[in-house]
Amino acid sequence: MSRLRFAFLIVAAAGIALIVRPALAQPYPSKPIRVVVPFAAGGAVDQLARIVGARLQESLGQPVVVENRAGAGGTTGANDVAKASPDGYTILQHTNGQAISQAIYKSLPFDTLRDFIPVTQLVATSTVLVAHPKLPARTAKELVALAKAKPGGLNYGMTGVGNSLHLTMEMFKRAAGIDIQAIPYRGDAPLNTALVAGEVDVAVVPLAAIVPHVQSGAIRALAVSSAQRSALLPDVPTLSEDAVPGFEASGWQGWFVPAKTPPEVVAAIHREVAKIVADPAMAKRLLAMGNEPVGSSPDAFAAKFRDDVARFAKVIKEAGIPLQ
Repeated sequence: MSRLRFAFLIVAAAGIALIVRPALAQPYPSKPIRVVVPFAAGGAVDQLARIVGARLQESLGQPVVVENRAGAGGTTGANDVAKASPDGYTILQHTNGQAISQAIYKSLPFDTLRDFIPVTQLVATSTVLVAHPKLPARTAKELVALAKAKPGGLNYGMTGVGNSLHLTMEMFKRAAGIDIQAIPYRGDAPLNTALVAGEVDVAVVPLAAIVPHVQSGAIRALAVSSAQRSALLPDVPTLSEDAVPGFEASGWQGWFVPAKTPPEVVAAIHREVAKIVADPAMAKRLLAMGNEPVGSSPDAFAAKFRDDVARFAKVIKEAGIPLQ
């Protein structure tokens, strides 16, 4: 190879490097971000994703698109994210159902612990133990006494085998030492209708969705499952206060990205979202929806996620819940 040709190749390579380097060094984000919600539009997860996504779009200056990928109890959308490019442009917003799926399904197309990086817990959510007004139990403590006096004589409504509401009731039953029979319903709406009609005695339901029925007197709130009382129902005690000391079963919504997403990108996403949920106006809006703002660090959320995976696996095994 002549010296002239060699020199030409060196100059050409340097020129290519100058062209490519800026493209590789573009700051995150430099294109639209997709937030995958593994449930149908209009639900609590979808609503929160759109609220946070809109604020994130404002702060980052890039489009944030919420995409609903419902199916298989949330695993369809989760799988979509698990297989996505690990570059921070595809984010999964999920509930603590993500921590349940590994234990409740016979097989999954992904591994919840290895194929995702927890970015942040957006919010903590609370559920409430409710009863039909004619049930002769005005508190959770009275419900426990009634259930012990009539083993297997009471029933509770639930909306899906192995979902977080079902497991919360199973945890309560085991902690209280009572036997209440499950009656399945296809969703929150038919379950709420059954509660109002007195077809079921009790249920554990999302707090925000049931508040209007509680305020109207159609359903009686016995206790909330969270560690602290809810601002939406300040007069309703916690299960720990009233019936089972130390009991706590808060839910959550959080963000995950595919495994191998660069740490600096994970940190950037967390930094922006933490600022959003901590904003006083946003916090007020979230509280009105029954959500407690969190915005935890990736490390803190990862630790909580691992703990929940182990906890739910134990509940499913001890309660003898069949794999789906």
